Amino acid sequence: MPVVVNQLENAIVRMMDDLERALQKPPSERRWGMVIDLTKCVACDACTVSCKAENKTPPGVNYTVVIKEEVGTYPNVRSTFLPRPCMHCENPPCVDVCPVSATWKSEEGIVVIDYDVCIGCRYCVTACPYGARTFDFGEFYTEGTPMIAPYETAPTFEYGEERTRTEGESPIGNVRKCNFCVQRLHEGLLPACINDCIGRARYFGDLNDPDSLVSELLRERYSFKLKEDLGTDPKVFYLS
Repeated sequence: MPVVVNQLENAIVRMMDDLERALQKPPSERRWGMVIDLTKCVACDACTVSCKAENKTPPGVNYTVVIKEEVGTYPNVRSTFLPRPCMHCENPPCVDVCPVSATWKSEEGIVVIDYDVCIGCRYCVTACPYGARTFDFGEFYTEGTPMIAPYETAPTFEYGEERTRTEGESPIGNVRKCNFCVQRLHEGLLPACINDCIGRARYFGDLNDPDSLVSELLRERYSFKLKEDLGTDPKVFYLS
């Protein structure tokens, strides 16, 4: 057990060092990416829960989920788990269809949304081939009870801007999705899902840095991307 703990700690320390080095470069010279080791994912959903806690997302709005599937024929069956955040595509189809340019790709390669510009048309939801975008309809988990729980309306710092989610106010009425926890990155912190993955199945860093852990993993292990044939060029890689 101590060996496993040390390995998990070392991965976090390595990624924190990579992050600090990347932040010393101009934004245009870094390219954030995520690597997910499918052999280590145990479908615990810690990534989904930590993401919801970080971004205070409402019912039906999940920035990262774990798709679970049973394959095979009884009695030879097994379960497969596929974590799915936003892919942060190099060629994001969601950007092209937005009629008001509310979503775009930042200098760092993160596909972002401007809630103050988004009109909630949901064209981008339809255009995303990964199902990574969801709409905030204004629902609350404690709706229908004597009071909305305070944690549901507590301020959140999505995209580095404080927002209080109250009825009729943005991000209610907006499309929402994973943003690689950019507000944490710029403070020198790893994305919440990376920190809280109990099996250390997720890795994050600068793909432009050949010495980063993510670059090393992609050199040493076979990797693939989802729906590569579409030409979207995702920045989320899977190890199998």
